[in-house]
Amino acid sequence: MQHTTMIDPHLPWIDLHRHLDGNVRLETILDLGRRHGLALPADDVAGLRPHVQVTVPQPGLIAFIGKFHWITEVLVDYDACRRIAYENVEDAFREGLDYVELRFSPWFMAERRRLDPEGVVEAVVDGVRAGRETFGVPTKLIGILSRTYGADVAWQELAALLAYRDDIVALDLAGDEANFPGDLFVAHFHKARDAGWRITIHAGEAAGPQSVWQAIDGLHAERLGHAVHAIEDPALMAVLAERGICIEQNLTSNIQTSTAASYAEHPIGEFLAQGLRVTLNTDDPGISGIDLAHEYEIAAPAAGLSREQIHRLQRNALDGAFLSPEEKQALRASKIASLA
Repeated sequence: MQHTTMIDPHLPWIDLHRHLDGNVRLETILDLGRRHGLALPADDVAGLRPHVQVTVPQPGLIAFIGKFHWITEVLVDYDACRRIAYENVEDAFREGLDYVELRFSPWFMAERRRLDPEGVVEAVVDGVRAGRETFGVPTKLIGILSRTYGADVAWQELAALLAYRDDIVALDLAGDEANFPGDLFVAHFHKARDAGWRITIHAGEAAGPQSVWQAIDGLHAERLGHAVHAIEDPALMAVLAERGICIEQNLTSNIQTSTAASYAEHPIGEFLAQGLRVTLNTDDPGISGIDLAHEYEIAAPAAGLSREQIHRLQRNALDGAFLSPEEKQALRASKIASLA
């Protein structure tokens, strides 16, 4: 449950950038491995941990993504996909979150075991729905197109997601940012906007400011995942502040991918100082070995943020959430009522 002393207890406790396929319990990997007779690298949590979780900074984003190997290895069927989706909502409940947005790439989850991506989407939607009903945590889903597979596969991934368009609130672009620029996916995101989806884009993590420019001007992102390298372009920083584009920051993840050298050197404080609408999130908590309380209580102070700045992150998360004004008001009212 929630245990941080840095947050404002009157504001909702929100995670906007959490990959459900990057938040799989070690115990679940072991259990699925045993059930399906898979040869895992260890038979207990302590032994498995270094194979799944990052313990030292990786040389880059792709090395970090390599830690997903044993997660995708155990996604042997749709029941496994449904289970991890359900457990993500349970984890949010256990952390004391008031609202969470979970994102996933159906192709990434399907590829290793040659599952049907549309079947993966159905399983994730079912698992999250069941989790919401059981634990009562408001949860929305964001679909991901994985750049890494190229534009042609992205059309297939998009079709799988659109089959459940009413169960998904937004579309994201993630994966190998350095080698697959956003220009390849303009038509995909045009179709996503036509479907009524909101748009958030991973940009400025493994590539520079130009990737962020393309995300906001070419893909029409209203939110950005990471955007760390935007700090290198003063004109871009000014535009991000002027347009009120929500920045989904992930401090520990950025250290682990070597996007930032340390908490102290992370530009989140400068982003706030320049008026950017920054939020704080977990990214892949199962890979990073963290929860949202860690990011607020340990990472944010280590990055030099004051209590007032941390409270601003909370306000920004509510403002930037893919919720209607009525849903935001209800979430805020529910939080206040819970304290009475």
